[in-house]
Amino acid sequence: MEQHIHTLNQKLAEAKLGGGQQRIEAQHKKGKLTARERIHFLMDPDSFEEIGALVLHRCTDFGMADQQFPGDGVVTGYGTVAGRLVYVFAQDFTVFGGSLSETHAEKICKVMDLAVKNGAPLIGLNDSGGARIQEGVNSLGGYADIFYRNVQASGVIPQISAIMGPCAGGAVYSPAMTDFILMVEGSSYMFVTGPNVVKTVTNEEVSSEELGGASTHASKSGVTHLTSANDIECIAQIKRLLSFIPQNCEEKAPHLPFEIEEEYRDELTDIIPENANQPYDMKDVIAAIVDQESFFEVHEAYAENMVVGFARLAGRSIGIVANQPVSLAGVLDVNASKKGARFVRFCDCFNIPLLVLEDVPGFLPGTDQEWNGIITNGAKLLYAFSEATVPRITVITRKAYGGAYDVMNSKHIGADMNFAWPTAEIAVMGAKGASEIIFKKEIDAANDPVAKLQEKEKEYADTFANPYRAAARGFIDEVIQPRETRRKLIKAFTMLENKTVNRPKRKHGNVPL
Repeated sequence: MEQHIHTLNQKLAEAKLGGGQQRIEAQHKKGKLTARERIHFLMDPDSFEEIGALVLHRCTDFGMADQQFPGDGVVTGYGTVAGRLVYVFAQDFTVFGGSLSETHAEKICKVMDLAVKNGAPLIGLNDSGGARIQEGVNSLGGYADIFYRNVQASGVIPQISAIMGPCAGGAVYSPAMTDFILMVEGSSYMFVTGPNVVKTVTNEEVSSEELGGASTHASKSGVTHLTSANDIECIAQIKRLLSFIPQNCEEKAPHLPFEIEEEYRDELTDIIPENANQPYDMKDVIAAIVDQESFFEVHEAYAENMVVGFARLAGRSIGIVANQPVSLAGVLDVNASKKGARFVRFCDCFNIPLLVLEDVPGFLPGTDQEWNGIITNGAKLLYAFSEATVPRITVITRKAYGGAYDVMNSKHIGADMNFAWPTAEIAVMGAKGASEIIFKKEIDAANDPVAKLQEKEKEYADTFANPYRAAARGFIDEVIQPRETRRKLIKAFTMLENKTVNRPKRKHGNVPL
């Protein structure tokens, strides 16, 4: 028996070395952790159980039979994060550049299947050069097997992808179908075709970082939700993200203990400026409403006119969707609509109640927006809210104009509770634009058109630019003092805790993609 145990220990030791000490040192020189080190920092101490440590590839072409590394370039298994079961795979760049082979893919598929069967989140730590060229179509088939499972798991379990190295070609599509993507600045990138191919086809000179680096995807494409300075920070973000979300679609997010007091917030009273055209930071409103320092923003650098993220309200996890007046006056455009819709759909998948903070002057006009599909993209946000069955509450802080009023979780599309501050302006459009249309003849005929316009502006504003018409119709459930907002929300979300909605039987809706 001793000899057998010795042999086993030798093989396991070989597996733990990956591609060898020299390649491990090369990984460290790039400022990157190894696959096993990443798992070590992610999981609770001594909780990780590895699956498939001794798997070997089956390729015999191009001298591959002589190059065998136990584990075949990916570490897979399960364990706990903050005491909660998670499944994980971490690609090992020290073995064939983390390239995906048939057996490498099979290992990933195995933990994906286990995650779905047992209802626990799946975390992928991606660091791979792409398909293993020596295996040809076997490798491509492996990717497709993973893609299929990503789709089957979507909305069933949370899927999180950390890009901690290169991710190119077909390798980008699996992360793209997961719920959240995190990237590490300076050491990770994602693109379908690399800089060399881009140069050959389009004659563009571009670096890997410019084409698909963390900052590019965080600010320009919106592909990545969170960025970090290094691997350790990235892993810390994964842990924080997990704390806001449930294990699966059948459960609710962890509810932290919280002792409710009076919960008034006087600092909210002075946030809205006297001048309706002056901006203010909606994040100040969020900070004053939610539990102290609990707001966790995602997609921060993308479509900054919309703010989305998780927070806690009296210990409960909620998702927040808010217009941001300091960026484009909080207007809805193509990117903001996509950003909001994606977040709303995630929260609805996983039973996370939604709080909408509204200050929106409308949709952004212009040829650029129309030609880039503001109609379809704006409809995505409308569809996402209308489809959501989780508790939904809206607070209108200031402007709620036109179709954007409808889209931002209005009572008409199924919101459960709609509050407005006394400063709310709920109308088809702003007073100036409305007056120029309604009173055009009177203004043109006046001796002093400017003074007449100002007079009519005030008349329109007094009549419509307030929350009371909407409240009279029941479109607003309550006009509240800003300082009461947190208290009202805690009570309302508690009241809605057991909300159920019965939907018509159907295969699935046809979201405007």
